[in-house]
Amino acid sequence: MKIAVITDDEKTISQHFGRAPYYLVATVEDGKIVKRERRDKLGHNHFADQPHTEGHGQPHGFDPASQDRHSRMAQTIADCEALLCRGMGMGAYASMKSLGIRPIVTGIASIDEAIQAYLSGQIVDHPERLH
Repeated sequence: MKIAVITDDEKTISQHFGRAPYYLVATVEDGKIVKRERRDKLGHNHFADQPHTEGHGQPHGFDPASQDRHSRMAQTIADCEALLCRGMGMGAYASMKSLGIRPIVTGIASIDEAIQAYLSGQIVDHPERLH
């Protein structure tokens, strides 16, 4: 099993999905992390020159261009079952779900603690933190 975490420093979970420069992907076997891999992550800075328009009647992040950006951001972690973050937009959250990656907005800052909470079934998703 592989779990992705957004991070700036490979130790803590970043507060914002779109701004984080990396994913830390943890490979888990028999309830233990057996491999850690830093993967570059596309983010807001990669799409700065592209138009950011909202579709009529669509909330932020749900227009086709945003959904395409989210899909491109997720390509790097397509082999992961979950994505842990401490904040993200509603559109990105919905995109991850539609791509088969379980997004979890956690209050846990430590990557190791959050992964252990996920593995033990104790992690709490906080969708009220979506923006």
